[in-house]
Amino acid sequence: MRTEPRTRRAAVLAASGIAVAALIAGCGSSGGGTSGSGTSGGGASASPSTPSAPSAPSAPSTPSTPSSPSAPAGATLRTATDPKLGTIVTDSAGFTLYRFDQDRSNPPESSCNGGCAVIWPPEHVNGDVTVKGIDSKLVGTVTRSDGTKQVTLNGWPVYRYSPDTKPGDTKGQGVGGTWFAVTPSGGKAGTGPGTTPSPAMPSPATPAPTPRPSTPTPMPGIPGY
Repeated sequence: MRTEPRTRRAAVLAASGIAVAALIAGCGSSGGGTSGSGTSGGGASASPSTPSAPSAPSAPSTPSTPSSPSAPAGATLRTATDPKLGTIVTDSAGFTLYRFDQDRSNPPESSCNGGCAVIWPPEHVNGDVTVKGIDSKLVGTVTRSDGTKQVTLNGWPVYRYSPDTKPGDTKGQGVGGTWFAVTPSGGKAGTGPGTTPSPAMPSPATPAPTPRPSTPTPMPGIPGY
């Protein structure tokens, strides 16, 4: 009965010794392996990667140009009578239309651009032009420098005048000696014959009647004379 516990104790001690020996061997092997791993790692290190070339800077965006004013689908020209200028042409709202002496009519060409076109807005159109009291054969269009279409009358580009604030105003007449209200034939209003009333001629004075000689009164008779 006592022999069995001793045998078990001996077996436990033997197993413990084997475990300790294995642990010591493992530690020694691990230390050598660490040193070898360092050497091996150094030999297998990858060469530094070549830095990629910097990407080319993107080209600056081109600034957008201001869009041209949108042209109406159609336009209407009509006649009106001004007490000083006679028959002139207006737009559909009754605002006076003008022509510019520095433009060309054959072929049509507008020289009023930029700031000039702000003060003198072109009569734009992007379709048909309706006329009232005007020969339709005289009406056309011209392509402006910004690509928009402008109405012409007998070849002359026509414009409005910004200071004209209400229909019937003719404040642009004669501005700079080059701007004039346009007539139905494309001419300059207020410059032709008959546009300025001539002064009235004074009527000749009526001559005074010539006095007649008076007839002498007969003397009364004197008795005994």
